[in-house]
Amino acid sequence: MKILQGAVVVLYALFALLPLLWLGITSIKDRDAAISPHAKVIPVLTAPNDPTSVGFVPQLDAFRGLSEVHAGAHASFWEHVTSSVVIGFVSTAASVLLGAACAYGFSRYRIGGAKDWLFFILSTRFMPPLAVVIPVLLMYRKLELPGTHLGLIILYTVFNLSLSVWLMKGFIDEIPKAFEEAAFVDGYTRFDAFWRIIVPQSATGMAVTGVFCLISAWNEYGFAMTLNSSSAVTVPAYFAGLQGNIEGMPWPQVAAGALVFVAPVAVLTFLVRKHLLRGVTFGTIKQ
Repeated sequence: MKILQGAVVVLYALFALLPLLWLGITSIKDRDAAISPHAKVIPVLTAPNDPTSVGFVPQLDAFRGLSEVHAGAHASFWEHVTSSVVIGFVSTAASVLLGAACAYGFSRYRIGGAKDWLFFILSTRFMPPLAVVIPVLLMYRKLELPGTHLGLIILYTVFNLSLSVWLMKGFIDEIPKAFEEAAFVDGYTRFDAFWRIIVPQSATGMAVTGVFCLISAWNEYGFAMTLNSSSAVTVPAYFAGLQGNIEGMPWPQVAAGALVFVAPVAVLTFLVRKHLLRGVTFGTIKQ
């Protein structure tokens, strides 16, 4: 039975990692090998004479090309990564902190129509974001926010806030109120109790919420493409802009850039994997 379980896990892992493996192989090809009608998947030390051979010569030109400004783009890949990092991490931090504060209010205070308010907050996720892209664009033009980091940070924070509130409320509900009552006896204010007790106790929930919010902001394409033209362009919009390259899509550079782009989220998810496991099973086991 254990052998069968191991085989299933290995097969699933291979299936899940296949896109990343293909990106890795494409990133060390030249463009001719990347767009060849004959699949070339095996690196070789010398170029094969047979054009139909599956071998290709591995190289790192694609990674070096990430520092170049390609046709259809206004800056190099690394500048767009910087924009993605700033927008993604700042909006994630804002979503988690605001969501935790809002969830604390719903969890600890009696609010009239709390269930209705929570449903309304959740309902903001029902509508596709692109359905409101035109009103948002018109509003942002009045506020001079298109093409700025602040514009996307505010937008991603707002759209991730509903998810953050719902996730964090479940974690805060499980924290005994006796902890705060003891803090009040010691002279702590409500804010002190929230910052010194609730925030540390809900670290698992904040980690889980942060990962989901970061993934949403990191991969968002529609608003990033619509609200930005030259500055503060994130990586997904940068990749789309490369379609204007007169020499054709630089697929090896796109593959190399995609691997670099995936790395921060993959590393962060790995670092908080214990919190994620705790988060997805939270509340399923009663002690």
